[in-house]
Amino acid sequence: MGKKETNNSDFMRHPSGVTVARIFRAPAAKVWRAWTEPAQMMQWWGSKEYSCSYCTIDFRVGGKVHACMKGPEDVEVWSTGVYREIVPQERIVVTDSFSNPAGEVVSAASLGFPDGESWPLELLITLTFEEVNGTTAMRLTHSGLPAGEIERLTVMGWNESFDKMATLLER
Repeated sequence: MGKKETNNSDFMRHPSGVTVARIFRAPAAKVWRAWTEPAQMMQWWGSKEYSCSYCTIDFRVGGKVHACMKGPEDVEVWSTGVYREIVPQERIVVTDSFSNPAGEVVSAASLGFPDGESWPLELLITLTFEEVNGTTAMRLTHSGLPAGEIERLTVMGWNESFDKMATLLER
C-alpha cells in the first residue's frame, strides 16, 4: 500500500489509552491468523523501521505471547503478554508488558525509557474483529498508557505495523 488510506484508519484518545481502528481488505479469518500464528505475526509486528526477529504464541486463555522487535542499530525491544480472553475471530484481550529475552516482565525504567517510572508494568490490549462483505473492521484499544507524547507515538507505531499487516493480508 503505497498511499495512506485515511478512510481505513482512525484513532481516538481516551483517559485510559488509545484506540486505533482499521479496515482490512481480507476476511476475518485471515486477519485473525495474522494475530495468532507466529510466522504471520513476524511479518508485520513492529513499526516501519522495526522487524520482528522472534515470536512465540501459546494461544489460549492463560497462554503467553513473547516477541522481539528489532530496530535500527540492532536495538531490541522485547515484550510479553498473557491472553485473558479469546472469542474466535471476534475478540482478543491480552496483557502487554516489556520483557527481557527470557520473557520475564521488566519495567520501562529499567530499559531506559524516558519517564519510564510512570509506566505501569502491565498494559492491556483489546482487539475486536468484525467481518463485513469480505473486509474486516479491526479495533485495537491499548489501555494503561502514560498520558502525553507516548500516546501519539503508540498510535503511530500501531498504524505503521497495520500498514505492514495490510500488505501481508493482500498477498
